Amino acid sequence: MTKRVIRRGRATGALAGLALGLLGCVPLDVADPGATSPQPTPRSAVPEPSQASRDLMTFYARYEQRQLTSGLLRTDGGGVDTPYTARQLAENFERIALFDEYTLRGGRFVAQQTESRLRRWKGPVRIRPAFGRSVSEDQKTRDRAELESYVARLARVTGTDIRTTVRDANYHVLFLNTDELRAAGPILRDLVPGIDDVIVRDITEMDRLTFCSVYAISGSETPNDYETAVAIIRAEHPDLLRRGCIHEEIAQGLGLANDSRDARPSIFNDDDEFALLTSHDEQLLRILYDARLTPGLTPDEARPLVQQIAAERMGGGS
Repeated sequence: MTKRVIRRGRATGALAGLALGLLGCVPLDVADPGATSPQPTPRSAVPEPSQASRDLMTFYARYEQRQLTSGLLRTDGGGVDTPYTARQLAENFERIALFDEYTLRGGRFVAQQTESRLRRWKGPVRIRPAFGRSVSEDQKTRDRAELESYVARLARVTGTDIRTTVRDANYHVLFLNTDELRAAGPILRDLVPGIDDVIVRDITEMDRLTFCSVYAISGSETPNDYETAVAIIRAEHPDLLRRGCIHEEIAQGLGLANDSRDARPSIFNDDDEFALLTSHDEQLLRILYDARLTPGLTPDEARPLVQQIAAERMGGGS
């Protein structure tokens, strides 16, 4: 099915495989977040989480609080303390959009910076959230609202046809706890027919240091045009980490596949300074979807165009 898969994960520290067995199919709620007259559904009880899931709730809550206490996970989008030039914007774009963070080796995704080509979505992007039974009705409402607002922002920034949907989705955002992740194989194969076993294993074996992840998949005939994507958001996350995962992973799945330690202010940087999409990151997305760039460009081919576009976006300054 797939010609190219871009695996991107928000993580702290190195990724490690953890062998876990499948526990069966995960029931998902895929109600339309934008429906004007939704069908009433019974309010089902949220099952008691396992000890492993409760431990993760504690781990992520403490992590979020520690980062906030350290002045990290900013939500201001950047300001006078985070200036950047057109040259820096162009360099950051090249590193983030034209290099991959992971490579496939021995049937596993391994962290390794690799020069790549420009990739993005060619057709409409239809994003649908789906929830495991572990997610409460109130939390689903908040997640849908956050997702719908953010997707509308991405559509404005990129100038492309991106929206949430209830059917015919090609970009799936799954909110699952660790127990549901272990059992997610059948659901993944149902949502993305022909999905590679490597992706299924990577998702079902996510360890706790992988906070969330996204897999953008292109077709064999069009290796630089994304056709489908799956983003995983851990249901155990507290509010800000949850929002941060939504912001980072969905934007990454649009074609910003890498991180850069030099990018600032940016969520495409593992330093956790910013939790939510910044003004700098919006510029990266505008460059990515500029009509003067075409999928398949190498870094050398894209560089002069990117420099020109970045200069224009920054008002002609260097």
